[in-house]
Amino acid sequence: MTNPRGPVPVSNHKITDQHNRIFDYLRIAVNERCNLRCLYCMPEAGLDFISREDQLQKDEILRVVRVVSELGVNKIRYTGGEPLLRPDISDIIADTISVPRIRSVHLTTNGLLLESKARELKNAGLQGVNISLDTLDAARFFQITRREGVEKVIGSIRHAVKLGFESVKINMVVMRGFNDDELTRFVDFTHDENVTVRFIELMPFDAHQIWKTGHFMGAELMLEKLHALFPHLERITGTSTEEHIFRRPGFRGKFAVIPAYTRSLCATCSRIRLTADGFIRNCLYANDEYHLLPLLRDSASDKEIGDFIKTAMWQKPVDGWTAQKQADNGKRGSMTMIGG
Repeated sequence: MTNPRGPVPVSNHKITDQHNRIFDYLRIAVNERCNLRCLYCMPEAGLDFISREDQLQKDEILRVVRVVSELGVNKIRYTGGEPLLRPDISDIIADTISVPRIRSVHLTTNGLLLESKARELKNAGLQGVNISLDTLDAARFFQITRREGVEKVIGSIRHAVKLGFESVKINMVVMRGFNDDELTRFVDFTHDENVTVRFIELMPFDAHQIWKTGHFMGAELMLEKLHALFPHLERITGTSTEEHIFRRPGFRGKFAVIPAYTRSLCATCSRIRLTADGFIRNCLYANDEYHLLPLLRDSASDKEIGDFIKTAMWQKPVDGWTAQKQADNGKRGSMTMIGG
């Protein structure tokens, strides 16, 4: 979809929707390409990725950041694909940090390249990293990702902690009968490492690979298993998505359960998504998309760009279930094409 529907209160100085939500968090996918082929993301052969010419360029990314910063957005997360495959990612981060009103810049990565790039990213001003890791076992890592490298990822996590990033988080997609037997190992990882392990529900953006095979494990069952394994947990506070977050007594780190598919957090959603090919997605589960890239390349004013984004977000469905019911079979069946 190119032209969002109205009517919309574009005079508002914040980005809002019809359900009284305010959007202050922009997730930008800087590419679609990845050096892994995870079972819950894309096929082993890969996908038909967009060309580099059709991908958001550095100046376009930064212009969007500047525009939304004037509309109340203060948190930016860079995702992919694998964002560390993009050679200018450190420059993008450094320039983002310099934008007035941007208070937080984070990045999500699979960790394979992080150890070699972490110091450069830290020097650029990156405050936090989320590292995807679904198993601590080498053979299972290869089974899930179809690539080697679990020790590289673990090394990257420890290196990021050592460098002193403000936030180091591990994203583990929990799959029933596949890796749910590793909950204890991941919680034990928080004993000495000041990290947050996030147990995340499987989502149906796997390019039709494993979603229908019975591997889904809901947040409620995860919580039940965790409480059975660890009867004495300290309930603590986390980010808005970390609805259930705990620490074991005496442990340095913490762990959380993220209801990504259950969608119990929709009422407080504050996220805007921008895909690598320049589409605004106002909900992860919606197929309606709003093509911002032509405005960026057709000499539109900052006000026109800001009004377009506000209009797109005004159309956000009340929750992800409603969005899914309204959606047809969209073109983005893989998470790497949406932005992690």
